[in-house]
Amino acid sequence: MDPAELRPLAHTGLELTALGLGTAPLGELFERVTDVESTAVVDAAWDAGVRYVDTSPFYGHGKSEIRVGRALDNRPRSDVVVSTKVGRLFRRPADPTTYTTQSGWLGALPLDIRFDYSYDGIMRSVEDSYLRLGMNRIDVLFIHDLDEAFHPDPEVLAEHRRDLLHTGWRALEMLKAQGVIGGYGAGLNDRASFRWFLDHMEVDVFLLALRYTLLDQGVLDDELPRCQEIGTGLVVGGVFNSGILATGPRPGAMYDYKPAPPDVLDRAGRIERVCAEFGVPLAAAALQFPLGHPLVASVIPGAVSASQVERNVAAFRHRVPPDLWSALRDAGLLHPDAPVPDEELLP
Repeated sequence: MDPAELRPLAHTGLELTALGLGTAPLGELFERVTDVESTAVVDAAWDAGVRYVDTSPFYGHGKSEIRVGRALDNRPRSDVVVSTKVGRLFRRPADPTTYTTQSGWLGALPLDIRFDYSYDGIMRSVEDSYLRLGMNRIDVLFIHDLDEAFHPDPEVLAEHRRDLLHTGWRALEMLKAQGVIGGYGAGLNDRASFRWFLDHMEVDVFLLALRYTLLDQGVLDDELPRCQEIGTGLVVGGVFNSGILATGPRPGAMYDYKPAPPDVLDRAGRIERVCAEFGVPLAAAALQFPLGHPLVASVIPGAVSASQVERNVAAFRHRVPPDLWSALRDAGLLHPDAPVPDEELLP
């Protein structure tokens, strides 16, 4: 596949490169990344033709946005599509001298998080992102983490959802109507919140992490057909399911941010063995598989170094014969209705 291939993002008029760049690692969740290394990550993606970059205020409490803005500062703004997220604001901690992050980011800036999905919260979030990115335009906004994982108290979750439905959506609609953004949607990684959005809001695009991969295609039973009915686009994150589809089922392999359980290790091993029969690295199949679906505009793996970007690009370019997908389906390792990339139709 060609990383620079342009694919339409639903009805927004935006086109994304088939391979994008996710920048959560630049916020330093699991390991430290220097400013020099973060710039090298963006530069390596750019050199490969990647022109879609996704970030979020959450990633490192603003650090990822700052780094993305700096790395893109000398690039033509019109040549790149940038998405970020709303739903979190930051404030000075009550006692900066004893501050410790509660969100888990190793490299988090020393600021406390406050969730806010209201009109005022979303408008404030966008203005803050302009400053961190050093940009006066953001192409796509995603409502971020409006789910039980981040809001385990049902009453708190319900309150945030009411704020979004009563006032927050008006901010997004206004920004879109004024041409300030090209589209908006929701960033999520669980099916329950996916269905909630489908039931309650019309959005342009979903950024779906972890739930449409070689290891998990359950959304084909309900959520993706509903998206097709209404023409909602899709960006796919977490294509490696936190690591196992990049490293293979090795000891300590991660799956959905945790050590992979035995059944997942077994299934990943079976997929890897089928891939090996066709001379295809597991990572190559994992990166390319989601793009067989007509809704998917881009896949956005992250990286902590330029060399990781280069490995992802090489895997993305590796030819995957159509018979591989058939073999996976025949082995019961692929959803029977999963659309797959057609090598003969690719540029």
